[in-house]
This record gives sequence, structure tokens and C-alpha cells, in this order.
Amino acid sequence: MAILTIRGIMAIPSTGFVLAGGKSSRMGTNKALLELEGLTLAARTHDLLAEVCPRVVILGAPAIYGHLGECFPDVYSGCGPLAGIHVALLNSQTRLNLVTAVDTPFLSVAFLAFLLEQAAGSAAAVTAPEIAGFVQPLCAVYTPTFLPVAEAALQDGRYKITPLFSEVESQVLSAQQLGRFAPDTGMFDNLNTPEDYAKARKRFSGGE
Repeated sequence: MAILTIRGIMAIPSTGFVLAGGKSSRMGTNKALLELEGLTLAARTHDLLAEVCPRVVILGAPAIYGHLGECFPDVYSGCGPLAGIHVALLNSQTRLNLVTAVDTPFLSVAFLAFLLEQAAGSAAAVTAPEIAGFVQPLCAVYTPTFLPVAEAALQDGRYKITPLFSEVESQVLSAQQLGRFAPDTGMFDNLNTPEDYAKARKRFSGGE
């Protein structure tokens, strides 16, 4: 496997995808455009993935996110995050594809690098962490093997992601495997409501 470097640090060949679509109905506004410390969530997540992935793509409308770089809208519109994963794999040129939701601003570079390392050492079609008993399909590494599964599910109207993991070889990382990352369940806190956003702003400012 060829090793690339990002800012002088060795990086695993991979593509990062930011899931920026979604209705944001509970937030009342497009959450991807909310700001934390001067950066929108879309820009912040893009920059985070750029720390570990040589190429980063926004999964969303080019008219909204095109200023951040490459963008791809869903082929199956209105079908949730699975449609984003599907279009990511359609447009990827790498085996490893790190897909993250735009509204999880507490993810760390160290954790994402660890996740890619685990995926690189496995033949699994999906590598995802399990935190506090919940698998995290929106912070996971997918390979092209998952594409036909996603396509078939979307055509059948099956939009839940985790049940599809049983149809391919999957690597679900347990708390024990996650080691030092497992206790930090707050890393996966996401922003769905104005209250969540207010708490995140407080947390970033050191108030929590």
C-alpha cells in the first residue's frame, strides 16, 4: 500500500466524505452552516477529515457547499444518510472511504486516524465503532464492496444503515478494541436542536 503524507504526517490512502445533506428539521435551519469558533460545521468537518484523508468531498448540494471543494448531491434524494454513503462510493477512487456526519464536531483526528488504521488492516466492507452499545454508521469506513448493498437497499426502500452490515463482512469495533477512545462517548455527541448547538458552543468555549 502506498503511503502518502499530509502536513508531513504519513496518511493511509483514503477519501473523506462529509454527510452535509439532511433536512435539519429539529434545528430549524441548515445545521451544516451553523458556526463554531468562526467555522461552519461543514467547513470544520471538511478540515478535520483533511487531517487524515488526502481527498475530502462534501456530500450535499454544490450550490451550497461548492466553495469548500468537491461536492456530490444524492442520486436517491430524500432517502437519508444511506443515499449519501451510496453517492460517496459511486464517486470514490479509493478502497477506504471515511464517512462522517456534519453534526458531530467533537470527533478527534487521533480517533479518525485509528479508525482508518483498523479498516486498512481488515478485509471488511465496513469498519464502524460501537459506543455505549450503539454502532456508529455515520462515522465509519466503507469500501466499494458496500456499494451494491446500498444500491439494492435504496431501490427497495430500506434506508436504515446498520441492518445492512449483516449482508457484508463487517468489522464493528468494541469498547475493548477502541481502547483509550472508548470512554469518550461525548465524542459522538451530535447537534440536532438549538439546545444541542448552545451546549456545543459552550463546550467549545470551555464552559463545560
